[in-house]
Amino acid sequence: MKKELHIFFTTLLFYTRIPCPKNINHHPDYLNKASRYFPLIGWIVGGISFVVFYLSTLIFSIEIAVVLSMITSILVTGAFHEDGFADVCDGFGGGWTKEKILLIMKDSAIGAYGAIGLVLLFLLKFQSLVQLTNNTQIPDFGLGIWNLNFGIFLLFMSAHALSRLAAITIVFTHQYSREDATSKSKPIAQNFTWREVVGAFLFGLLPLLILAVFFWQILLAVIPVFLFRFFLARYFQKWIDGYTGDCLGATQQVCEVVFYLSSIAIWKFI
Repeated sequence: MKKELHIFFTTLLFYTRIPCPKNINHHPDYLNKASRYFPLIGWIVGGISFVVFYLSTLIFSIEIAVVLSMITSILVTGAFHEDGFADVCDGFGGGWTKEKILLIMKDSAIGAYGAIGLVLLFLLKFQSLVQLTNNTQIPDFGLGIWNLNFGIFLLFMSAHALSRLAAITIVFTHQYSREDATSKSKPIAQNFTWREVVGAFLFGLLPLLILAVFFWQILLAVIPVFLFRFFLARYFQKWIDGYTGDCLGATQQVCEVVFYLSSIAIWKFI
C-alpha cells in the first residue's frame, strides 16, 4: 500500500500542480508505473472542475461557470495537455519530416498552428459544455433536485478519465519516438505490466460505467473516442514512427472534446 501511494503521488506530481509530500520526486521506477493512475488523475481534475462549476452557477450564468471550470482544469494541470496539443499542431502543421516535426515540437515557442488550434479547441469545449450543462441535455437520474448536478458531475469525471485512458493506451500499443531522453514523458514509455493496463482501464472506465447505470446509451461515446484515438495514433506512427509526450497530451484534449460532442449527439438522437 505504501508503494502504491508513492506511485500515485508520483503520478499526481507529474501530471498536476497539486502539492505532494516532500519525499515524492520524478523517480523513473515510479514513473514507469504511473500510467495505471493516469485516468485517476482525471477523476481529480474533473471533480475539482465540477466543484468550481457548481459554486460558480450559484452566482454567475452557465457560460461564466463553464469558463471558470475550464480555467480551473488548466490551472490544476499547469496546461500540461493543452501545451502538448499546441506543440502537436505546430509540429505536424509545419514539419514534413520526422526530424523537423520533432524539432518544432521541442521548441517552447507557440506558432500560428498551435495558437489557431488552441482557439478552436477551447471554442468547441466551451460550446459543448454549455450545451451539456443545460437542463434539457441531462437524463433523469431519479435524484430529485440533485439530478442535474449529479449528472454533470459524472460527465466531468467521465470526460477527463476516459480521455486520459485513450491517451495512455497509446503507450501500451506504440513505441516512443524520440531516441534521446529530452522529453519528460520518456520514463513512462519504457515499460509496463498488466497492472498498468488493468489499472488504467479500471480508473478510465469506472465513472462512465456509473453514468451508464442511469443512461446506458452513454456507453456509445466510447466508440468515437477510441476511433479518434486510433486515427491519431496511426497518424503519429506514420509521421514520427511512434508518439511523444506532446502526442499524448493532444490525444487527451481531442478525446475529451470528442466525448462531449458524442454525448450531445447521443442525447439528441438516441
